[in-house]
Amino acid sequence: MAVVLAWLNARVVDPLLQVIQRGAEPKQLAFSAALGVTIGVFPICGTTVIIGGLAVAMLGARCNAVTVMVLNLAATPLELSLIIPFLRLGEIVTGGEHFPLTSDAFKMVLTGHASKDVLLSIFHAILGWIVAAPFVMAGLYTLSVPCFKYLVGRFGVIPSSPRTPMKGPAVLTSERRRTNRLAEAYTRIC
Repeated sequence: MAVVLAWLNARVVDPLLQVIQRGAEPKQLAFSAALGVTIGVFPICGTTVIIGGLAVAMLGARCNAVTVMVLNLAATPLELSLIIPFLRLGEIVTGGEHFPLTSDAFKMVLTGHASKDVLLSIFHAILGWIVAAPFVMAGLYTLSVPCFKYLVGRFGVIPSSPRTPMKGPAVLTSERRRTNRLAEAYTRIC
């Protein structure tokens, strides 16, 4: 148990804490977290990192790459446990036959002798994920926003970058003085 907690701290908690401390926005973090988990539960093992990377590349600054990839990785146990529900959902959507999950089918996949039924079941699992993904994403985002607002408020720092300047009392006073000087200069010219 201690090994699992150490791994979670090193691979999930610490990177997310660093992102929060760098001044990320709570809604962006919530979106990125929801996206990372949603992609992380894609039912084809080994493809989620590539799909997550493509999503980060396409969305650019609208998401936080570290958060997407960390939660994509953290969702792996959940991915393995949701393959069968996604398969069954895909079968329900298409009205297809119930695929029997046997060790023989798994052996055929591993040896490269996948039958048409196995390939159809993979299609059903992907279809089930496609149907469920918007609901998973929306639910996770809705739950994550208040969590990240709390975490940013608790562990975040006030960013001092040009994109989000600090608005402390001293800064506001100097901005007012500068605005007043500009207004006086403008009235003298006119």
